Amino acid sequence: MRQAQVPQTPTSTNLFDYANPKEFEIADVTVSGTQFLDPNSMVSISGLRTGDKIRLPGMGIPSAIKKMMDFGTLDDVEIQATKTEGNKVWLNIHIKERPRLYQVTFSGIKKGQRETLNDKVKLIKGRVITPTVIKNTQLLIKKHYQDKGYYNTAVKVVQIPDTTRGQATLNFHVDRGKKVRISEIAIEGNELLSDKKLKKRLKGTKEKVFYRFWAPSKYIPKKYDEDKDKLIAFYRKNGFRDATILSDSVVRDENGKSIRVDIKVEEGPKYYYRDISWTGNYLWPSKYLSQKLGIEKGEVYNPEDLEKRINGIPGGDVSSLYMDDGYLYFRVTPVEKTVDGDSIDIEMRMFEGKQATINRIILNGNTKTSDRVVLRELMTLPGQKFSKTDLINTQRQLAQMGYFDPEKIQINPLPNQADGTVDIEYTVEEKPSDQIELSGGWGGYIGFVGTLGLVFNNFSIRNIPNRSTWRPLPSGDGQKLAVRFQANGRQFQTYSLSFSEPWLGGKKPINFGVALTRTVYRMTDYRNIMFGNKMNYLGAYHNNGITFSLGKRLKAPDRFMQLTHALSLQRYSLDSLDFFSIGYSNGKSNNITFNTTLSRNTLSDFQYPRSGSSFSLSATLTPPYSAFRKKEFADQNDRFQWIEYHKWMFDASWFTTITGKLVLNTRAHMGFLGNYNSKNPISPFGRFIVGGSGLAGQGMFVMADQDIIGLRGYDDRSVGALTGTSSIVPRGGGGVVYNKYVMELRYPVSLNPQATIFLLTFAEGGNNWDNYKDYNPFNIKRSAGVGARIFMPAFGLLGIDWGYGFDSIQGRTEKSGGQFHFTIGQQLR
Repeated sequence: MRQAQVPQTPTSTNLFDYANPKEFEIADVTVSGTQFLDPNSMVSISGLRTGDKIRLPGMGIPSAIKKMMDFGTLDDVEIQATKTEGNKVWLNIHIKERPRLYQVTFSGIKKGQRETLNDKVKLIKGRVITPTVIKNTQLLIKKHYQDKGYYNTAVKVVQIPDTTRGQATLNFHVDRGKKVRISEIAIEGNELLSDKKLKKRLKGTKEKVFYRFWAPSKYIPKKYDEDKDKLIAFYRKNGFRDATILSDSVVRDENGKSIRVDIKVEEGPKYYYRDISWTGNYLWPSKYLSQKLGIEKGEVYNPEDLEKRINGIPGGDVSSLYMDDGYLYFRVTPVEKTVDGDSIDIEMRMFEGKQATINRIILNGNTKTSDRVVLRELMTLPGQKFSKTDLINTQRQLAQMGYFDPEKIQINPLPNQADGTVDIEYTVEEKPSDQIELSGGWGGYIGFVGTLGLVFNNFSIRNIPNRSTWRPLPSGDGQKLAVRFQANGRQFQTYSLSFSEPWLGGKKPINFGVALTRTVYRMTDYRNIMFGNKMNYLGAYHNNGITFSLGKRLKAPDRFMQLTHALSLQRYSLDSLDFFSIGYSNGKSNNITFNTTLSRNTLSDFQYPRSGSSFSLSATLTPPYSAFRKKEFADQNDRFQWIEYHKWMFDASWFTTITGKLVLNTRAHMGFLGNYNSKNPISPFGRFIVGGSGLAGQGMFVMADQDIIGLRGYDDRSVGALTGTSSIVPRGGGGVVYNKYVMELRYPVSLNPQATIFLLTFAEGGNNWDNYKDYNPFNIKRSAGVGARIFMPAFGLLGIDWGYGFDSIQGRTEKSGGQFHFTIGQQLR
């Protein structure tokens, strides 16, 4: 920056005498040196206007220069007095503009890292390059690498000018150095809590230990600050109300490759609850509130747990007691009334307020699903009293519908204390819910093996005439339409079509469904195919079926209960095909079954549940034909003309959050098949097939209403019931009783509704028996392994598992060993 100057002439020199400044009138102001900036704007910023009076030398010129430099786009400003006449002066502002950004480049790092930094820096082309811009970018790059453990990162900047265009390239040379490891964490002052317990709380700050490969010992300042807060929170959770960190330091070693973290704490005394009193409560007595709170005298003082017991346990906290009865404005404030030694008296100061009635329901974000489909699932209705538990249950219900992103369901009560009402605003975000199942492969001489399935989970018959709702079929009413075709060349084909309406009549949650199925199986002479001859069919099997179902959501003991009835009619036709190698090769069999299922589902989410459970108990019954028969049937055609059995199945699944997003899923499954007449053998129909992925596959063994039970680590359909001891069922024909137990640890990689991905590790066991005499629920085939699941709305669930079977199956002496399993569109049962 420069002061005003004039040509060095005797006259002008005399005009500017610092000892005797004179006042001039500005005759004109010109600007030189501009490339991109507007000269008139520069004059305006300077504050020097024609006609103004200015004292030279004086503070006017420095003030004008400061204003222009503060503008931020100039590198230098020089103001010259080019001419004077009497008391008039002509001024010229000569500026040097700062260069504008042409591009940003990085050196000293690999290509992938350069792309990552490009995404983080995001400097816009054409921006004025200032020292602040450069400094902030350097700090941003350093922070990026410090968060990865490179605490000694150095960033140098080289500005490469392009004078022809007034632009410049900024090159950031990055030397990230070596990762800085934490060699030691030294904690001082802890007497009652051990180093081991305290260091365990430092989740993001770990010592370097050779065996701890899953938690690197990187020093990240941000995580270290968070860990210090967690350390104090842990102390207070254990009753150390006054615990504090007196000092902490991070000391580098001489070569800068590792650091030592020193933390000095002061624990203070450990406090306990002595007396808890209540004030302001009129609806419930203090004794009952204390029972609901569940804290006994002498327990360790824990403010975090106290807050949960007041507001954080749905249905089991103090706030739910009031808010479930409409007291939306209720609040309670715990106050430490007395601190005496190591004992604390708590006074619970309450404001009960008035009951609130629901006024309006506001629904946002359901662009595809119709309002009535969403509203009928809500447990909060206008005119009802406000209920906190109903809000929580409604959120779970909306997530289970499968139409909305469960991570983005928002519920916002809008209270109006003036009239004692509350509006409840629900905001949802639609996600794709239709699915396509498409898989295939080559089955050698059998031919192409393929499956094509389409599931429309939000179908609408009502909207068929309305083409604007077709996506690609009419949608929005919550109905389900599924079409599936599976073929193994001409040898095996199956077709199915199903439709369900979850609210039959539109007034009550009564689910009606109908399903049509057709299966064709042809026994092939493989030898002809192997020698290039024409395919020769040795026999055939056909099955046509129809199923009607009717389900109802129960009100007691709670609305999570569902009772479903189904009537199924199946017609089997055999043509020169001995279905079970028991002398039954030609004829027709009729299977009429009535199924009743009682279930309860409280899962928090459809795709990745973190809490809740599901239970199901079902009974499948055929008519007891043997009670009306007068004779024994020696002919198998007569014996199996009307199929007879009763089947009972139980499934249970629990989900529990261990920590963060890590979830434990435990499951138990069992099934029993029986007959009405002990003199008759148990039917070959309706049996249990155990082992492998749980996919039905192709073949005659899966065509007789059999249930396919997966058991990872073992071959498909290989576990149990293999001895063929039954006189009516050959080797491999399935069992009459099975049980299975599963434990899975799950962790999500992505909870994006477009692709929900989680990893799992499992341990499971199960077995299958072909008679009740040998049944032993503790005699199981064990396995363990790892797997992954990908849920994509368009394809449903895709899974891969590697399981290791620790036991041998019947007929073999060696262990089953390890093998892979694939699943499509289903969870393993």
